[in-house]
Amino acid sequence: MDRRHFVITSALGAASASGLPFSTPAHAAAPTPMPVDAQTPTRKILIAGGGFDSDFIRLMAQLSGKPRARLCYLPTASADDKDGTIRFFQHCAPLAVEPFVQHSFIESLSQTQGWDEVLLSMDGIVVSGGNTLNQQAIWKAQGIDVVLRQAWERGIVLGGASAGSLCWFEEGTTDSRPKALSIVKCLGFLPGSHSPHYDSEPGRRPLYQRLIASGEMKPGYAVDDNAGLYFEGTTLRRVVTARRGAKAYQVTAEGGRAMERMLEPEWIGG
Repeated sequence: MDRRHFVITSALGAASASGLPFSTPAHAAAPTPMPVDAQTPTRKILIAGGGFDSDFIRLMAQLSGKPRARLCYLPTASADDKDGTIRFFQHCAPLAVEPFVQHSFIESLSQTQGWDEVLLSMDGIVVSGGNTLNQQAIWKAQGIDVVLRQAWERGIVLGGASAGSLCWFEEGTTDSRPKALSIVKCLGFLPGSHSPHYDSEPGRRPLYQRLIASGEMKPGYAVDDNAGLYFEGTTLRRVVTARRGAKAYQVTAEGGRAMERMLEPEWIGG
């Protein structure tokens, strides 16, 4: 199968197949080029604690500023799981976006474009949930981590839920290892730590609070499923939710105790 452009061209076709703080200008060829005002792109990250569905994808498209945003799904953490890819295309189907998928488990005969050629051509990149530890190892081995930083610095909107939210921070809590939740080190685009699934997985909240209280983990943000945070640069700009009652928190340490501050979200549900 020719995957030269690594796209799934039709959401319907895909579905039927299975579903911590708050352009380079073009220069004309001329003897004396006129000076131009170079504007640094705004670096953007939109995360959810769990459930990066149509509401979050719509917001990502809006944040891109494009009338029909090109959005790429990067399912490394789920080992390129087909069901997750189908769900992504189903979530995109009612929206004015162009969905793509970029697998990580590939070979050069069919992957004829570099990671940079694919990912840097997008307006937004949605990272899947799954095993964060394996995701980080594969990205670093393949150089995808470097390309994602380039994408961020170019103003391409980055985001995702679960492993797709955790990956952008310095560190966080993960279920990527056997037996128990543990600490994982990540890309560090956003300072501090993160805990996804704060309301849906019972072990998350007590572990995150204990690690921050003891100083084993940096202060950070905990997010319920279907709630989310939007950062410009490393500054938190918006707190959002697509489910009534879903919340986000800033978690810090004071006197050897974890302190939770709820962040009031705005509604983005369709």
